[in-house]
Amino acid sequence: MSDAAQPTAAEVRAAAEAVKTALDRHLAAVERRSGEDDPAVYEAFNELAAAAEEYDELLYDRYDEVTPFEIPGTEDMPPYTGPEEPGALSVLIRRDYTVAEPQRLLAQAQRVEAAEEPAGSEGAASTVHGALGLLFGEFEPDEIASRHKEFGLEEGDSTLWVTAADDSADPGEWLDAPFDGVDAQRVVCRFDVSAVFDDESDDDEDLEPLAGDR
Repeated sequence: MSDAAQPTAAEVRAAAEAVKTALDRHLAAVERRSGEDDPAVYEAFNELAAAAEEYDELLYDRYDEVTPFEIPGTEDMPPYTGPEEPGALSVLIRRDYTVAEPQRLLAQAQRVEAAEEPAGSEGAASTVHGALGLLFGEFEPDEIASRHKEFGLEEGDSTLWVTAADDSADPGEWLDAPFDGVDAQRVVCRFDVSAVFDDESDDDEDLEPLAGDR
């Protein structure tokens, strides 16, 4: 960017003030929320994300500096070409885990199995493979995600994609290959969580932070 096109120091300062205001509004919306899907919280989140992104851009253009903010988005995705008013949607979720404490995993599975099987039986909970199947069959994935340490698991990367469709799929249509044929141009929004976001800011100086990747 040429010097003539660079934002002024006042513009950068104004963008920083906008982030502060958006932070206050987001916190206020969270404190007053009426439920998990409160639209006011969703709106405040989007305003905060937009303000942070604007500040990050101006800061980089003016001072060649970056922020630690990582705004969920679809920068690496092709342009959205799906329906303006989707008649259906699919939520695609992947969460990776490491079995950090196999004995804790087995112990949790054995507790579940003991409540369901006759005393002294040697069932699925005797192996890690069987214990995983038992626990994921007993608990919802979101509950395992929130209690992963109790199950001896360590979180890895995760991603959530919301994709738009014209109509709902027929029952059983995609069950044999649930993640095949995803049209990237129908992704409405995407949210990624990864330790690499933190690692990049702590690594050698020759590695650029994600927020400053231009």
